[in-house]
Amino acid sequence: MYKFSPSLMCMDLTRFKEQILFLNTVADYFHIDIMDGHFVPNITLSPFFISELKKLSAKPIDSHLMVQNPQEIMNACINAGSDFISLHPETIGAKAFRLIDELKKRNIKVGLVFNPEVSVQHAEYYLEFADKITVMTVDPGFAGQPFIAQMLKKIENIREIREKNGYGYAVEIDGSCNRRTFADLVKAGGEIFVVGTSGLFGLDPDIKTAWEKMLFLFNEAVL
Repeated sequence: MYKFSPSLMCMDLTRFKEQILFLNTVADYFHIDIMDGHFVPNITLSPFFISELKKLSAKPIDSHLMVQNPQEIMNACINAGSDFISLHPETIGAKAFRLIDELKKRNIKVGLVFNPEVSVQHAEYYLEFADKITVMTVDPGFAGQPFIAQMLKKIENIREIREKNGYGYAVEIDGSCNRRTFADLVKAGGEIFVVGTSGLFGLDPDIKTAWEKMLFLFNEAVL
């Protein structure tokens, strides 16, 4: 069964409560992009946003740490209410096993996120500890970036590694998940789709209508 994770940096913040209360009834996760302006050229959401979301959320909160030093903000995100912490392997380096062990001890789900230029082999020694692997199909940092078709091979590779080794992670796609890409992403092995401006929030000002349109377009593309 396919799952959807709305990217809340793309939502209409003037209708925050209305949109979250509706998404509680249909979404599988909430995707929170934390950017520091250094690892990616943008600054977006924060632990404070997570704490405000937690007051309303009925779904797991996934904090995607697009920051140079994730250990400096990880605890703040957990204390604010994150259920997943999703890390970029190139930012955790020699601390990878220590940070993953810390998350596991605190019953926090572990996500690993691969930017387009980063090979899966960069994290081959700790892929088995991930609860979720995310493939970025755009250059990260801003909504609305162009889809990078070469990432379909990476998605296939991640599925093959899981099947070969019996790993338990889910395969998530982040970036340009919409009517033009759904079919290819599903065929490559995507299971969870982060939907942002083009995939959800930009389809209609009314969130219920936007969600219905998104599901129609997804089903039309893959069924």
